[in-house]
Amino acid sequence: MHQRIFTSSRYRSLTAALLAVWFTVQTVGGQRANAQVVAGPAVVAPTEDSEVAQRLRHGQKLQTERRWGEALTYYEDAHRDFPKSKRLEQQLDLARIQYDVGRRYDDASFRKLLITLREHQALDLYSEVLQKVDIYHVATPSWSKLVRRGARDLDVALSRRTFLNRHLRDVPQKRVDQFRREVQTASTSSVARTRIEARSAALSMARRAQSQLGLSSSAVILEYACAAVGSLDAYSAFLTGDQLGEVYSQIEGNFVGLGIELKADDGALLIVNVITGSPAAQDGLKKHDRIVAVNGQTTASLTTDKAADMLQGQAGTVVQLTIRDPQDRQRTVSIRRRHVEVPSVDEVKIADTRYGVGYFRLTSFQKTTSRDMDAALWKLHRAGMRSLVIDLRGNPGGLLTAAVDAVDKFVQRGGIVSTRGRSAREDLDYSAHQGGTWRVPLVVLIDGDSASASEIFAGAIRDHRRGTIVGQRSYGKGSVQGIFPLSSGGAGMRLTTAKFFSPAGHPFSNIGVTPHVVVRKVAKPAGVSEIRFQLTQTEDATLEAGLKSARQALAQR
Repeated sequence: MHQRIFTSSRYRSLTAALLAVWFTVQTVGGQRANAQVVAGPAVVAPTEDSEVAQRLRHGQKLQTERRWGEALTYYEDAHRDFPKSKRLEQQLDLARIQYDVGRRYDDASFRKLLITLREHQALDLYSEVLQKVDIYHVATPSWSKLVRRGARDLDVALSRRTFLNRHLRDVPQKRVDQFRREVQTASTSSVARTRIEARSAALSMARRAQSQLGLSSSAVILEYACAAVGSLDAYSAFLTGDQLGEVYSQIEGNFVGLGIELKADDGALLIVNVITGSPAAQDGLKKHDRIVAVNGQTTASLTTDKAADMLQGQAGTVVQLTIRDPQDRQRTVSIRRRHVEVPSVDEVKIADTRYGVGYFRLTSFQKTTSRDMDAALWKLHRAGMRSLVIDLRGNPGGLLTAAVDAVDKFVQRGGIVSTRGRSAREDLDYSAHQGGTWRVPLVVLIDGDSASASEIFAGAIRDHRRGTIVGQRSYGKGSVQGIFPLSSGGAGMRLTTAKFFSPAGHPFSNIGVTPHVVVRKVAKPAGVSEIRFQLTQTEDATLEAGLKSARQALAQR
């Protein structure tokens, strides 16, 4: 039985770094240039095309600088803004392949798999991947597409120095380039009508690579296996043993690391969040501090991927950070990595004592979420809570069951979410149970990084007219992923198995949840039904709008 989760693409992008450091390259998700980049015209009118061209130019700069993680995340955001742009889609796909190849070869568990896996074992793993895709993926797979993507991944790998140093250190570049031309032809012309033919195509390419370059056939087949999952959609992915363990850590709500969330910012790493009780919090690191050096190496000279790697490490090891605070004061701290418990509920407090407005931040949906919410709700109740603000901003998702349980605490009856897949086993309807429902007036804060399970929560509250949604339109991810362990090397795969829909039957993909109260930095044209709450100079205008809505709800009772 696989575990059903919801998680945004930003998690897909920085899976390895995220759980060790909560690293979110902003834009967020770290991930992924050497290959051809499509450039926009030199001079264009100030239209959507010119904006796309500007995005492409900046993405090309990131790729040229080999900042794969930032490039991938940048293209993810750009493609979300311009979903119809084929040029952005092409570069996003390329950046994803580039990032994934580099991340795999930086992963000790993947390198170990390469050493231990024989050809027939690699083929068995590839067959297992194809079988799970055939049975569980939300869409009917095109075997030709999967095989062609395998060849494309192999071509990108053959362009990467990390791959060449690992496998082909003594092979002349001319021979590599010659073989790449064969691979490139296969990436556009390979045909496979069945899983068996797809398996045969991968084996044929592996044997050719072994014959012409002396390249390990297992390495080639593993590239095809990774590509078979990664080519399906933005959220499906092959998981190395370490990455699979990190996903389970996310579900459980614990990991080894420092406990900080970062984004790249002007040559430094800006701290955007510090997890309560983490090593970073105990050593005095705060939101808005900047990391300007790691172990004596300035962050200006590091890619975000490299910085993320340097911040990770085993429990008990120490990393030295040079910190610059908002007042431009600088200090150096040595922080010991250790196990960090990630609270799914944080900052529990009465935010407005006069009106009794309770507040807590829901950071993710994990196994402990229902229990943590119960503890927070009773604490606020004892403190005099008369209304409640739940903050889902930046919450990327998590477990399906945790999202359902969270909604069930506030909705008495009716549907919460439904899922629909290609397999009937994925067609499920989740409903509320009448017992134990909290009836306090409710406000839910969301933003563009509220995704997946967060959208299920906000969408259900909105459809049931149970509360007021405040903030910005959510991310717009409407699919369910299953986590499938594989039989070899401790690896696994994250696979999109279904789409999900709100109680009223509304999809979420590329749509998201639109707030009742929209907080914007710039006023928008009139004619839109939602209330406009203008951004002020307050520290947190969205929270201020949420508190105002909570007070209004109390006044109307």
